[in-house]
Amino acid sequence: MNHLQEITGDPDIVMTNIMKQYGTELSILAYSYIKDLEASKDIVQTAFIKCYTHLDTFEGRSSIKTWLYRITINQCKDYLRSHYLKRIFLFGQIKEEVTKQSPETITMQKLDEEQVINHIMALSKKYREVLVLRYVHSLEVREIAEVLNIPAETVKTRIRRGKNLLKPILKGEFLNE
Repeated sequence: MNHLQEITGDPDIVMTNIMKQYGTELSILAYSYIKDLEASKDIVQTAFIKCYTHLDTFEGRSSIKTWLYRITINQCKDYLRSHYLKRIFLFGQIKEEVTKQSPETITMQKLDEEQVINHIMALSKKYREVLVLRYVHSLEVREIAEVLNIPAETVKTRIRRGKNLLKPILKGEFLNE
């Protein structure tokens, strides 16, 4: 399949369409990596800038979605590797964002979903990223392999092992396919 058709035409119009189509997905992806809302917005903006400046180098070997995921993940990894952030983690200055909701608005389903997400986020990065890409972003194994630049068999193994790590905690309710 030729993915170059996705980016033909006026670059400004193409980028506007790309931003509308993938902005929310990339924001969720970035947030799942770095767990900082403002920084994840900055990362997505940077990813879009890189996409725009390198649009002419897109070869079409993957979908634009896969390419954007790869750019965003690389930006997240760069952010997490930064010296400043490492110092903050070492000194324990990062505080989790607390959402304020009345008890009446919280349903059992929401609590269950949050519990699942919290357990996934507690996994090591190699399992967390494949599970988030597979179950939150609904990417196929082949697409995840392209995004992470690893073999498809490795993706399958990580998904299986990640699910196995979650099964004792979640009693198998979420992970049946």
